[in-house]
Amino acid sequence: MFKASMDKPQGNVLSINCPRVVLCGLRGGSGKTVLTLGLIGALRKRGLTVSPFKKGPDYIDPQWLSLAAGRPCRNLDAFLMEREQILASVSGHSRDADIVFIEGNRGLYDGMDDAGTFSTAELAVMLDSPVLLIVDCTKTTRTAAAMVLGCKMMNADLKLGGVILNQVACDRQETVIRAAVEKETGLPVVGALRRLKDFSFDERHLGLYPPPDHAKPLPLLERMADEIENHVDVESVFRLAATSSSLPVFLSPDKRFSNGEIVRVGVIRDAAFHFYYPENLEALERNGARMVEISAVSDPHLADVDALYIGGGFPEAHAAQLADNDSFREELAAEIEKGLPVLAECGGLIYLGKSLSVEGKPYPMTGVFPVSYTVSPRPQGHGYTILETDRDNPFFPRGMELRGHEFRYAAVTENHHDMRQTAFHVHRGFGFDGVRDGLLYKNVMASFCHHHTGGTEIWAENMVRLAVQYKRIRQTWMNRSCGTFG
Repeated sequence: MFKASMDKPQGNVLSINCPRVVLCGLRGGSGKTVLTLGLIGALRKRGLTVSPFKKGPDYIDPQWLSLAAGRPCRNLDAFLMEREQILASVSGHSRDADIVFIEGNRGLYDGMDDAGTFSTAELAVMLDSPVLLIVDCTKTTRTAAAMVLGCKMMNADLKLGGVILNQVACDRQETVIRAAVEKETGLPVVGALRRLKDFSFDERHLGLYPPPDHAKPLPLLERMADEIENHVDVESVFRLAATSSSLPVFLSPDKRFSNGEIVRVGVIRDAAFHFYYPENLEALERNGARMVEISAVSDPHLADVDALYIGGGFPEAHAAQLADNDSFREELAAEIEKGLPVLAECGGLIYLGKSLSVEGKPYPMTGVFPVSYTVSPRPQGHGYTILETDRDNPFFPRGMELRGHEFRYAAVTENHHDMRQTAFHVHRGFGFDGVRDGLLYKNVMASFCHHHTGGTEIWAENMVRLAVQYKRIRQTWMNRSCGTFG
């Protein structure tokens, strides 16, 4: 265990001892997530507390990392967050942990341009964190050493501290690669995992199936922890993390809207909708919201809430159940007509549409927006987004630049919504139609863009303000209906 400690603070800067390691690969699909899950499990078996983080915009890997660690995984992304916010997140959510694991994304130096801007390497340097490189050894031997050497030499500020070999075919291949890597790079090979023919994490689109869609997630985690125990020098990994320097922490004032009135903000969290950043939900709580979890799949009625947040997910995988729950859909549409404040992202936008077609069969949704969708075989939006708020809306002020990300296979097949009733002009990304995003109706705003509260918290404050107003309006209606309104 470690504790934060002041060291001659200047302004509001603190210093904290934070053992940490960044786990990364040469490319996406090299086994980073599965190996990280196994390492977390192996360390937890030793009685250690692990604080997990995921680099980049991602919802599914953090769900697995949270499940493995037994505590929420946080995302770190320099496109969506300021440096001070990243440092504060790592230190603030790791003070009771023995070690911090930060899983990278894509290849070590892969970023949004040829300079590798916002790459895992850039994040590791920012955090002054040692790096453990995972190398897929499929059909290669000494060339693996060349790739590791290139990663080591490309940035002198990067603290590359060790290598784990993955997908090793046999003893001879492991011996050759291990000797070549250690001789040519001077880096230790701290583990080598064989190909596991009877073991796999199923994938959908560009990533793993999320835990809610997996039949037996916990036995998979147990098996991976056992593999790590047998094939990785876990003590060496811990010693590498312990070489981390102390981490500067930048504290920011706790902004909070509060008028002493508690409001209930619903969040639809079920098998269809589960893409939420913990920071976004915490921002609502900081501003006075009491969160109420709701299922659009199984709840027959909409809970008594003053506002609603509908995140992304895989509504296409649960379209039949969503369509069959007609009482919930009808109640939600009715509350929206009365003025219920709703913020929806991606899958939430689709759910507020007219219909969603899966394999040629249309399923009715809530019908709030006159838009129909189908599932395309190819991504319709993928990557970082930059939106400009250029029209009045319930959540974001005019003139604000909003950074986010999008990833979807849903394609619009029919649109009768007045596109003048949209909040955002798209400067980067695709949005709803390549130009606009953020469909508006009464107190509803729905977009294909996912946002992270690291970019701005004003939306949470405005949602709570709207919830207070809507709660008072509903109380007035109830008083009138009961004959007690003065």
